[in-house]
Amino acid sequence: MATKRLSDGSSLTNSFKLSRGATSAAKPQTPTIGTATTVDHDTATVAFTAAALGGNATTFTATSTPSSITGSSATSPITVNGLSGSTNYTFTVKATNANGDSPASSASNQITTDAPPVINYLVVAGGGGGGSNGSQGGHGGGGAGGLRSSVTASGGSPGTVESAIALVLNTNYAVSVGAGGAKGSSSRGSQGVASSFSTVSTVGGGGGGGRGSATATGGTGGSGGGGSYQNNGGAGTTNEGFAGAAGASSQTVSGGGGGGAGVAGTQSAYPSQRGNGGNGVAVSITGSSVTYGGGGGAGSETLLEGNGGSGGGGAGAYVSGPTATAGTANTGGGGGGGYNTTYDGAAGGSGVVILRYLTSSGTITIGAGLTGSTTTDGSYKVTTLTAGTGNVSWA
Repeated sequence: MATKRLSDGSSLTNSFKLSRGATSAAKPQTPTIGTATTVDHDTATVAFTAAALGGNATTFTATSTPSSITGSSATSPITVNGLSGSTNYTFTVKATNANGDSPASSASNQITTDAPPVINYLVVAGGGGGGSNGSQGGHGGGGAGGLRSSVTASGGSPGTVESAIALVLNTNYAVSVGAGGAKGSSSRGSQGVASSFSTVSTVGGGGGGGRGSATATGGTGGSGGGGSYQNNGGAGTTNEGFAGAAGASSQTVSGGGGGGAGVAGTQSAYPSQRGNGGNGVAVSITGSSVTYGGGGGAGSETLLEGNGGSGGGGAGAYVSGPTATAGTANTGGGGGGGYNTTYDGAAGGSGVVILRYLTSSGTITIGAGLTGSTTTDGSYKVTTLTAGTGNVSWA
């Protein structure tokens, strides 16, 4: 403070300048913008230089264009979080002290944020159980579990590859792995249990028909179960799996093959055609091509039992042969159809959920209630979930 003595002996006190061009009531001067740099899909850093004179700024704030997303720091550079992936941004910086804000700087260079990390998936439901009945005759094979994938192909028609899911860190994603359907007990086999990941769900495979008025038609499902002798197969589901075949119409008392994720089951015909399960779909999500979702083969009164479809479908029984075979676990394969109660039908195979993501996306946590494991394939990690219901998350 400066004091001036007046003629009457009193004094007058005035504010003096703290520095050249600034006073104690001054706002800060405008910073000089530096270089903006992309860090990843939602983060950037913005460099600046504080004004040499005036204002004693304590905080500097960067603001994005578009969206006015901000970040603050006492020193350069400023980190700005919460940006959108695959988006162009520029930034301005202003200084702040107790008296207010400086004008905004000129705009920075333009940056483009990275694409957000994604989760690719394969979701396969449990396969349907093969049909069985005390009556003489062959029974339908179980249909494969529905198959949806964001890698290679999905099942059914049109088999469209689906969109990957954007990964948000520290967020729970619900997962359920469906069990296979039980074999028929003097009836149609049970439908497989649905599987799901986040917003993606698949339908369990339809049960194979058991010869009898109430149960002869194969059940609908991700893929349809095959019908019993002279009865229809069940319908499949769009973009998940194909229909099961009808049972034999004449000569032989044989069931129809269960539908596969890749093709429909086939109808048996005397004297040489088997009621085979439909083949599944080859998917390369693990880093190599593996087939999932084979339909179950039909039981037969001849020696021409149905073969299971590729991708875990079980084989059917026949008049003097062994019991049918179950669908393979964690493929969603349909169970083979039986031939009367001596050579029974078989259960469907359980489903599976497989997740593929960049190693740089974070570390996965497999929550309680789920069984699974994680492997590394180059720059990717692959998590395979084989049973249960629960949550997964990344951090």
